[in-house]
Amino acid sequence: MAEKICMTIIMFVLCTWIMTGCAEKKDPLEKIKDLEFTVIAEENIPEELLQVINEKKAEVFKITYQDSGFLYICTGYGEQETGGYSISVNSLYETENAVYFDTTLIGPTPGETDGKKNSPSYPYVVVKTEMIEKPVVFE
Repeated sequence: MAEKICMTIIMFVLCTWIMTGCAEKKDPLEKIKDLEFTVIAEENIPEELLQVINEKKAEVFKITYQDSGFLYICTGYGEQETGGYSISVNSLYETENAVYFDTTLIGPTPGETDGKKNSPSYPYVVVKTEMIEKPVVFE
């Protein structure tokens, strides 16, 4: 009888071990969902955030800001010799552990900088999305 109980316990432990070992493990870097966002015009940026951006804009920066239940994600590309730059938001998505934000600086097209050669610019982008209590990874 004791032998049967011992064998049952061993089979139970073995089955449990096999089942948990074969369970699919979730990749913490796997995208859960794309996040909806709005690119914010300078006049709509919260005053406190705009002040920080103006202090940092001469250098490359990456900052986040929370206000009124929203998350603001900002990236700046520092001082550029001319104007005519734009920034593309490639992706904004959530994973199990973080929010990922990817942008690209797009240079001016040839000839577009005429008259702007001696005028430096400070390209940056600010996006507003739902509040998520996870760290932001800038790609």
